[in-house]
Parts: sequence; structure tokens; C-alpha cells
Amino acid sequence: MSSTQDTTIKTSLLQLECHFTWALNKNDLDLTDLLNRLEEDHKLKHESKARVARTHSCVGFVKFLLSSNTEALNYFERSVELTKSHGNECDKLLVVVYGDLAWLHYHMGNLAECESYLNKLSEIKVKYPSVPYAEVLGEKGWTFLKFSRKYYERAKECFKKALELEPDKGDWNSGLAVTLYRIEDILQDTSGSTAIDQLRRAIVIDPDDDVLKVLLALKLPSHKKYSEAESLVEHALERSPEHPHVIRYAGKFFWSQVSVDRSIDLLKRVLEKVSNSSFIHHQLGLCYKKKILNLKQAGSHHTEVAEINRAQTQCIYHLEMATEMNPSFIIAMSELALQYGWNQELSRAEEMFQITFQVAEEKNDNYQFVQRYYADFQLNCMRCESAAIKHYIECLKINRKQYEGTKSAERLERIAKRRIKNNPIDGEAYGILGIIHKEKGEKQQAIECFETALSFVDNEDYLSDLCELRLSLQ
Repeated sequence: MSSTQDTTIKTSLLQLECHFTWALNKNDLDLTDLLNRLEEDHKLKHESKARVARTHSCVGFVKFLLSSNTEALNYFERSVELTKSHGNECDKLLVVVYGDLAWLHYHMGNLAECESYLNKLSEIKVKYPSVPYAEVLGEKGWTFLKFSRKYYERAKECFKKALELEPDKGDWNSGLAVTLYRIEDILQDTSGSTAIDQLRRAIVIDPDDDVLKVLLALKLPSHKKYSEAESLVEHALERSPEHPHVIRYAGKFFWSQVSVDRSIDLLKRVLEKVSNSSFIHHQLGLCYKKKILNLKQAGSHHTEVAEINRAQTQCIYHLEMATEMNPSFIIAMSELALQYGWNQELSRAEEMFQITFQVAEEKNDNYQFVQRYYADFQLNCMRCESAAIKHYIECLKINRKQYEGTKSAERLERIAKRRIKNNPIDGEAYGILGIIHKEKGEKQQAIECFETALSFVDNEDYLSDLCELRLSLQ
């Protein structure tokens, strides 16, 4: 093939809408975990052919990233078969997978096949010249949602654009609802929740989607709608008692709102069906973590001590399983490291934290979460307040508006106020308050705290911050 022909083909390929052109960065993905989750979706019963076809396409692309081109080809071709079974109105749904096949054949050196799929796409474009297609935007949104939490904002924009074209399409409404739920779940801020409204709309359009009902139930308690939330969960479980996603989120609901033991039972039922789920093991670890806290609050009798020890063992076991199945599960790794600390396995905890920091840096993901947990470890397990302060401040400075930043600010303020109460001339404590005010944008309060701090201690950082704040107010 001449270089001119190759350039022409490559130019056409780059204009396609498919997994190969959506900037799905391999470094953003945990391919093993992603493949496990997609294969878990394969096993779901009563899924529409469109969703099953979408899952096949996603698996095909992951197989390509894993250099398994033959397997990738099989999955893409199966996706085509499933999509075509929709009938005559399936052309727009084929755009993404035809693009995937064109790219895959190009990488495999099958240029005739590659050009064949490019021709098929040209025919679809002639037949439906008005672009973009809602079907392609929806597929793109679901791909971003499935592949990485880093892509949630991109998923939201895709679903919104799809809904501008087809406002009452159930699939796009469900996609936007799940995306908004996950974004708010990460931020842990439900004030002015848009997820609740979108979940309600999606359920009206598709009243048979029991996963959406449980997600809505998880949102409602923050608005004090407890009875409606519990009713939704019970209804979903009654209708879909074997659906792993329903049971998974129902378990999370009972863990956070009602009964941790019931949650444990539900999640263990899921494990019987999907034994390789790092997510479920992580959720079970969190359940046992909460059970430990509940038992400690109940008292320190012999029975509680023995039960606490059993719960601690189970907590660590499930977190170890989660991190073994997904070695870059940063949140589970941080939880496990902290649990080692609580279990007085301090060197093991430190080692796990250092590994977690390294993974978080390499993936550029959840670094703030690790900072906050490491600060908790230093404060509560190592009894090293100075190290804890250092890491809480680093966590706060990453993003004060994120949940981890907010919690770090609360802990720093508690430490500073306690120290000032015990020693009114503790300059470092006033400096900590200055840093908190500065990060919150409260410049005048920060200046006052830094001035007070400098009257008791000589600190170049406080002086630098003070000068910077004064200049910003001029």
C-alpha cells in the first residue's frame, strides 16, 4: 500500500466515532477490573439486546488494548449480530461498532476489510446525513461511564446532548441519572441534588429498572425521605431478588441507613454469584468497619470484644480480597492500610500506604483520598500529631471543596482549637487556622491568624502567606 493510500485511510479513520477515537487513555483504566465488570454485565439476565451489544463492543475494545486482536474481532462481530437483530432501523446503532471494526482491521493489516467498513459507514451517512446521531452520543456516554470515573463529566455531556435530540429515550435518561448519581456520590454533596430529579424522570420512563430505584433510595435519606427510600428498596428486592446490582446497592442502603448485618447478608448473596467482584469485597469490608464502630459504641464487655475481633478479621479479609482482585483499587488499599493500623500492624500499614501513594501518583487518581487516610493513620494509630497535620494540610490544599478537603479542614480546626485552649500562645495552632481560612478564601481571617501566629513564632511560610494575602487585598 502506498503512503498516500495509508494517509487517506488514516484520515478517514480519525474522523470516525468509536472507541478508538474517544481518547480512552489506557493509563486511566484498570483493564483487569474493567474486564471483570464488563463480563459481570454479560451474565445479567433480561438485559436488552442493545445493552448486551454495547457490552460486547466495550469488551472488544478492552481485548484490543490487551493485544488480543482475535478475541476483540469476535466480540465486535457478535455486537454487530446482536445490533442487527433489532431490525431495519439499526443502522445508526451500527456506527460505533463499524468504526471499531474498521480500526481493528487497520491495526491487523486487513486493509480491504478496513475499507469495507469505511464504505458501510459512508452509506449510513448518506442515508442519515443529519449528525450527530443520538445513538452514537448515547453509546459514547455509556462508554465513558463504564470505563473510568475520570470520564464522568464527559459522560454527562454526551447524555445531555443525546437527550436534546431524543428527550424521552429511556436509555439516555437512565445513563444521565446514573452519571449524576456517581458524580454526586464522589463529591458526597447532595445539596441541590440534580441526580434525584433525573432518577425520578428515568424511573417514570422505565418503571421496570429496579437498579434506578435503589439508586434513588440511596439519595433520599439526605432529604429526610426515609420511608420512601426504604419502600423503594423493598420493592426493588421483591421484583429483582437475584439481580446483583440491585442486591449490591440495596446492601449499601441497609449498611448506611438501617442494618449493617442485613447488608452483610445481602452482599454475601451477591458473592455467591459473582465471586470475583472487588467492589463487593470492598463493600463488605466497609460493612464490617461500621459493625466494629457500632460494637465499640455498645460497650467493652467480653462478648463485644470477641465480636469486635471477629469483625476486624472479616474487615481485613474482604479488603485484602478487594485489593488482590484489583491491585490498583486505591480506596480499598487506603481502607486496608488504615485497618492494619487499627489492628496494630503498624509496619504493614505503613508499607501498604506507601504502595498506595505510588499507585495514586502513577494513575493520577484519588491522591487526596490517600492523603486524608494517611493523616488519620498518623493521628490515631501512630499518635504523631505533627505528621497528621502535615498530611491534612496537603490534603486540604489539593482541593478544599472535595469531601476529603472538607474533612481535613474539620480535623485541622479541631486540633488547632484544642491546642489554643490548652496553650493560648501556641503560634503553630494559629498558623493552622490561618491556612484553613486562606484555603477557604477567607482572606481577612487568614491575615489575622497569621499575624497572631507570627507574634508567637518565627515562621517563613506564615510570613510568605501573610504578604501574599495583604497584596491580594490591595
